[in-house]
Amino acid sequence: MTDTLIVSVSGLRGIVGGSLTPEVAVRYARAFVDHLPPGPIVLGRDGRAHGGMFAEAITVALRADGRDVIDCGIAATPTVGIVVRNERAAGGLQISASHNPAPYNGLKLFSSEGRVLPAAAGRPILERFQAGNAPRASAPSPGTRREVDGTAAHVGLVLATVDVEAIRRQRVKVWLDSGHGAGSRVGVPLLEALGCEVVVEGGTPDGQFEHRPEPTAENLADWLPRIAACGAAIGFFQDPDADRLAIATADGRYIGEECTLALAVENVLGRTAGPVVVNCSTSAMTGLIAARHGVPCLVSAVGEANVVDRMLAAGAVIGGEGNGGVIHPGVVLVRDSAVSMALVLDAMSRGDSVTPIETLASRLPALVMEKAKIDLAPETTGPGLIAAIDRVAAAFPGARADRLDGLRLDWTEGWLLVRASNTEPIVRIVAEERSPAAVAAAIATARSAIAADGGATAEPSPRA
Repeated sequence: MTDTLIVSVSGLRGIVGGSLTPEVAVRYARAFVDHLPPGPIVLGRDGRAHGGMFAEAITVALRADGRDVIDCGIAATPTVGIVVRNERAAGGLQISASHNPAPYNGLKLFSSEGRVLPAAAGRPILERFQAGNAPRASAPSPGTRREVDGTAAHVGLVLATVDVEAIRRQRVKVWLDSGHGAGSRVGVPLLEALGCEVVVEGGTPDGQFEHRPEPTAENLADWLPRIAACGAAIGFFQDPDADRLAIATADGRYIGEECTLALAVENVLGRTAGPVVVNCSTSAMTGLIAARHGVPCLVSAVGEANVVDRMLAAGAVIGGEGNGGVIHPGVVLVRDSAVSMALVLDAMSRGDSVTPIETLASRLPALVMEKAKIDLAPETTGPGLIAAIDRVAAAFPGARADRLDGLRLDWTEGWLLVRASNTEPIVRIVAEERSPAAVAAAIATARSAIAADGGATAEPSPRA
């Protein structure tokens, strides 16, 4: 792991005790809160072992500045967004490093609308943070702290998106892996409200990860057989802050994160016509589904805030990212594993008997996706990275190029995206094609082009 503090317009991440300390977190939180109008600040955390330390430091600092703090405790990221909105707060902070390994933690920023802070609002905060500490005047009186549990409100909003009675009639047995993150806080009560029999793994939100926290097939290999062993009809995997969901079948076959959004979109468009928004690294499955329903599928840059910006502009009925993040505007403008689970269970429960998740997955467009991560040497960042991306474009002379976010290349049967990660010091390559051989060839060509200067190494990750 490279210990570089990763700071963006909507949050930061780093290794605890290294690049990320309570002092750094407080300085970033203050840079954000100083930008906000009067009003309380909502604070939550995802269950990592060091989350309490950061929560205490931030709470003390904000109260000293005269701000009232609404403490959600351990809560899913979408739950925090709902509390911000319901409490009419000035903004919110979620202490989380999402899918990053256990040594990491970070902060995610929420606007008063309960959504991840958009880029335009985040730029002055980033500049203020990078400028360093500034003198602070003492507040006339300290702020207050009170606790709010947003779980019931979150569950209620999700239930309103599905046919609750139809799901309850089926008594679906669900295997849920919350990965010792915050997901069980909303996942278990939601599934119980839907009448499901729930088998929970990693339900204690203590950050003691038993597998790598990103819900990929490789990381879950030892867990997938447990679904069939307990006789569940479906397996759900949440990431630590519960904004992403991966799915597996009853026999433990990983169908992936990309299918989460596609299944959710298929369900929603079956009831409500309207635009769909995805980011430029999301599977073409969603676009093909939208076309089948006669609605547009619009594309944004990668990043939850970018998707939400485009959803609001277009009046989208659903949107999200192919990493398993579904955004339902009827719940909250945040990626949400809870609404993802409910929409999939709703699709399984529409007939007289349960439709197997295998059947629903088989109806999705047949595409193959592969992803790779590239660690770049210092000399290949900045101008070197731009040159590397230009070499990729030259290696696909017949493709249509788009530089909305990194480099996206499209051709008749597929596409490829090369972009620097917003959350890790790596470059990501994503390709999708009709056949495994074609997608592997596209990835290999891109990797070779990037590594041509001798300063990069790449490791493929499992197909999504």
